[in-house]
Amino acid sequence: MKPNKGLGMNRWKIPNWLELEVRERDKSCVYCGIQMIEKMPKGGPRKAVATWEHIINDETIITRENIARCCASCNSSKGTKKLLDWIKSDYCNKKNISKETVAEVIKNAL
Repeated sequence: MKPNKGLGMNRWKIPNWLELEVRERDKSCVYCGIQMIEKMPKGGPRKAVATWEHIINDETIITRENIARCCASCNSSKGTKKLLDWIKSDYCNKKNISKETVAEVIKNAL
């Protein structure tokens, strides 16, 4: 069995040890806090599916401080926006996402 079997992050060049650490840390979305699912249920909504997030939009920063997991809905909304700008967006307003409600890793990035 390959050591990274089941881990799908190689395309982001995230080392297996970091992927495992972040998966353990981020069980719920680091932004909105919903419990995430690993795969989209057949015919179901994609919004709660766990996705990988570069908090600072730079794929070369592969650290525990910059790699997180968030729901597809938040990831899609944030896109390439700067974190501070996105936190002030209508999307975050509607979802009650603020500097105070995000996960610790996001608070530290702010």
